[in-house]
Amino acid sequence: MKQMFLSVNNQLNEIETFEPGAWINLVNPSQEESVRLAEKFKIDITDLRAPLDAEESSRISVEDNYTLIIVDVPTQEDRNGKSYYVTIPLGIVVTEDVVITTCLEPLDLFDKFLNHRIRGFYTFMKTRFVFQLLYRNAELFLTALRSIDRQSDRIEAQLEDATRNEQLIDMMELEKSIIYLKASLKINERIVKKLSGHTSSLKKYVDDEDLLEDSLIETQQAIEMASIYENVLNIMTETSASIISNNQNSIMKTLALMTMALDIPTVIFSAYGMNFKNNWLPLNGLPHAFWVIAAISTALSATAVIFFIRKRWF
Repeated sequence: MKQMFLSVNNQLNEIETFEPGAWINLVNPSQEESVRLAEKFKIDITDLRAPLDAEESSRISVEDNYTLIIVDVPTQEDRNGKSYYVTIPLGIVVTEDVVITTCLEPLDLFDKFLNHRIRGFYTFMKTRFVFQLLYRNAELFLTALRSIDRQSDRIEAQLEDATRNEQLIDMMELEKSIIYLKASLKINERIVKKLSGHTSSLKKYVDDEDLLEDSLIETQQAIEMASIYENVLNIMTETSASIISNNQNSIMKTLALMTMALDIPTVIFSAYGMNFKNNWLPLNGLPHAFWVIAAISTALSATAVIFFIRKRWF
């Protein structure tokens, strides 16, 4: 899918034909679309399609006619019927006339740009647009980490009565998400630092240095948050395993105590169930003997239960 946008009179308009200063957004483009764009703007087709590989690493590549920037962007995928965070590559190609973004799937990263909620965003200010994308991307990482923290809080609230491995599996998936995010953040940090350097091939506008510095600060803050949440999740995973084990032991202990309490009437009724000729069992032959024996058995079982409760074994 291909979309083209152009800033005109402080408005972002979607256009059908290319104009200088436009932004071209590609979402999982076909080979034919990529070839046409590569030929039009003299871009190596390999570079244009590199971000479509989910395993592509982040990097900056400077060529004669363009600069390629690949960064990792947070997104969500379904695992075990629930949504968890992963990262996928986003390619940003800056040419003399256009900025091209290419990715495997639609991204939340672009929502604020498309909804006119980014101050000072103009498609023809290509370098600033790139830096605004990097800053917004760092914000999305922070949002993803806060979402993971809220999910871990919900799981923690369920741990008190947990007896299954479901909570442990959820913890494991959250840990995986944080590991993915943290690894991507560290690579993105190097990209931002390289763009901040004097050797950067992108020309900067007046306020771009501050924007890049803010992007770097946000990225570093996200790395610190990821490290903290990773440690917290590790502790919670170990604790939850112990809690689940203790809860299971408590259930087994309760079942064992109940079995002991029920063994008393079982033994009594088993004795009375044996058919001996001329037996001398107590209460044998008396009227209502069954109800008397049942009452005695119940009283003995209740006594055993009260004893267990006073010992705080239940």
